[in-house]
Amino acid sequence: MHEMSIAHEIVQTVEDTLPGRRILTVTLQVGVLAAVVPEALQFGWEVATQRTALAGSRLVVDLQPLPARCLDCGAHHPTLRPPPNTCPDCTGDLMPLAEGRELRLCTVEIEDDGPAGPAVEQEPSSE
Repeated sequence: MHEMSIAHEIVQTVEDTLPGRRILTVTLQVGVLAAVVPEALQFGWEVATQRTALAGSRLVVDLQPLPARCLDCGAHHPTLRPPPNTCPDCTGDLMPLAEGRELRLCTVEIEDDGPAGPAVEQEPSSE
């Protein structure tokens, strides 16, 4: 299950980027063709975050639709399933218009250290 290693890498990246901060939520964008099973990634997250600054944090997996165009009628339809897909308009074949393999760490919500401040959302650096 490679989702476990993905979860460990995300934890390491967040800890390296935001050392000493308590993490509340991490949001990922995952492409339809990234070969990631969201449920397996959630399970991996629970294990990977134990005894870290991310323990108890929430992982949000935002599955990104795959844009596709019908080869017969030319209609554009996003899909959340890997090919082959059928056009809902004419039952022709849908051709993917993007790679669909993205796995992007989008946002990290951290607990504010201030006395009465709310949690703040911070995008990780791209270093």
